[in-house]
Order: sequence, then structure tokens, then C-alpha cells
Amino acid sequence: MNFIMRIIITSIVAFGLSYILSGVRIDAFTTAIVLALVLAVLNAIVKPLLILITLPITLVTLGLFLFVINALIILLADKILKGFQVNGFWWALLFSLLLSIVTSVLYKEKRDEKE
Repeated sequence: MNFIMRIIITSIVAFGLSYILSGVRIDAFTTAIVLALVLAVLNAIVKPLLILITLPITLVTLGLFLFVINALIILLADKILKGFQVNGFWWALLFSLLLSIVTSVLYKEKRDEKE
């Protein structure tokens, strides 16, 4: 049940960000749900591999390269999904940062409600 709630929250936030950011477009809410699922799979499979491959760069930049990895995951999702479009690396970076911040705040509020 927790996974479904995370997918729904992520899809709502992503869909909302597509209205705020002019460089990101999501056609329909169903596309946002599929985007959340694709991001979950990419974050579970591809992201750990990218982190392992780029570990020296990540250590030298004190972890800031992880933002680049997040943007690359968003760009990969852009290539996989029709109906989701990101206009370049900087929009993907901004989208990933805002998506991470807003969803983490909402997940924290959800955890606080349970306690």
C-alpha cells in the first residue's frame, strides 16, 4: 500500500510541476502515473549502476554529481515514455530537484500523520 501511495504522490507532483515548468510537458495524468512507475524502476535498477560507475566523480564532487545522475534518469524516462517531454538537461535537473524536494516533504508529512 505504501508503494501505491508513493506512486500516486509522485505522479501528482510531477503532473503539477509540468504546469509550472515550461520545459517539461506531461500530456495526461495517466502518463504521470506511468512516469512515476518508470522512475521507480529506473531508480531501483539503473541509478545504483550509475552511482557505482561514477563513484570517483561523485566522491571528488562531494556528492553533487548525484544531481547529474538524477537528471540523466529523467532524460532516460523522457526517451522511454511518449507523452513526457523534457527540453534539455537543465530542465531535467530542475525537474528532478523540485520533484525530489516536494515529494520528500510530502512523504515526511505522511509519516508524521502515522505517528
